[in-house]
Order: sequence, then C-alpha cells, then structure tokens
Amino acid sequence: MELDRIKQIVASPREIDVTYNGAPVWIDKIHENEKLATVHLRQSLEERSEVEIAELKEEIH
Repeated sequence: MELDRIKQIVASPREIDVTYNGAPVWIDKIHENEKLATVHLRQSLEERSEVEIAELKEEIH
C-alpha cells in the first residue's frame, strides 16, 4: 500500500479494514522515513510489530 493511503486510513473517522499477511490488523503508528508501520492484530492488543507499509493491504468489501 502507498504511504498516502495509509495516512488517509489512519485519519479516517470510519473503520477501514487492513490486513498484513492475510490477518486483520490495526495501524498504531506510521514511521514515514523508514516506510514502516507499527501494527497489532485485531484480536491481540498486546503484540505489536513493525512491518513494511508496502506489505499492508486494504480490504475492499
């Protein structure tokens, strides 16, 4: 996914589904300079990971 779209999703007042490796995630923080995002699985608030923004996918219903 593109950085600009990630920013739009984070700023959106509505919930937009995003996945990482097929698993639904929440985006906690964007690290623009490194092109990374801190995410956590929707069912696990404790475990966070830094992933490449390009590997995140927006799920369109």
